[in-house]
Amino acid sequence: MSANPFAPEVVRAVIAHMNDDHPEDTLLIVRALGGLPDATAARMTGLDGTVGVYAGTVDGDETTVQIPWSEPITERAQIRTEVVGLYEQACSRLGLPPRGADGGH
Repeated sequence: MSANPFAPEVVRAVIAHMNDDHPEDTLLIVRALGGLPDATAARMTGLDGTVGVYAGTVDGDETTVQIPWSEPITERAQIRTEVVGLYEQACSRLGLPPRGADGGH
């Protein structure tokens, strides 16, 4: 991870939101874009201006993966845009329809 443009409280809030409200989306992202197609569970563990950091569980073992944003980000609103983009990419790669026009977020 690079130097983080986001305050720790922002990172904590995003992680809590993703893990509490979007665990299925996170699992799709980790399966499709994180190189863990057999993951049975996933959670966001961090982020910075260049990547989202996730932990994916395969066969009971947790592996950390970093999935890059489409471009470097510095504003909180960009996080949502990037995560929705990852979700939509994951759905496309897995052949699944995304929920709603905006990814349901």
